[in-house]
Amino acid sequence: MSIQTAFHESLPYIDPEPTQQERAAAEAEIANELATFQPPELPPFREPKLSPLIEAELERISRKEPLQAIDLSRYEAQELPSASTSTSSEDPSAAVDALASTLRKAHASHTYLTTRLQNLRLLDKWGRNAWLLGNYALETDLRALEKDLAHAKAQIDVLNIARRRAQDDAAGEMASLADAWRRGVARVLETEVAVENLRKEVLVEMHRRARMTTATATAG
Repeated sequence: MSIQTAFHESLPYIDPEPTQQERAAAEAEIANELATFQPPELPPFREPKLSPLIEAELERISRKEPLQAIDLSRYEAQELPSASTSTSSEDPSAAVDALASTLRKAHASHTYLTTRLQNLRLLDKWGRNAWLLGNYALETDLRALEKDLAHAKAQIDVLNIARRRAQDDAAGEMASLADAWRRGVARVLETEVAVENLRKEVLVEMHRRARMTTATATAG
């Protein structure tokens, strides 16, 4: 698909500002164009095909139920099952399962706390330097962006100055051409008026001669 370059016919440094009447007329033309404009029809909407997991999640959100994706109880301090619960159970395997579940949760909690302690020690040792280095990198990026912005603004200023200089240089020629065009149109109108007057004079003369010829033939 080719990219069409937009050409603006306005010359802001030569053309005068439009009057209120001209602006109102232009806005009226735009309103008329918008009233008759018909946007293209959109393609038909396709029903989404969601997976069962996504549908279940959307149903949970519609019911406003909290997310239960992670069992946070495994990171809490674990306690052994009470002795009364273990002894009163008729099935010994149930007590074993309860102890195994408690042990697994205790292992997960211990792993989490150990890793967190290591991270806190690393943060205490290297966190300040990492934070300062991060700030330095951000400041470097900010200075680079500010430099690019200043360069872009300078290029815009240079372009505006060059555009104004070019339009100021061409203003005299544009004015003379516009004046020559107006004089040419005026001469064309004057010529058309003169031709029309001459045509009328010719018609009057032809009618006069026709009457004279008719009168001479009648007298003879």
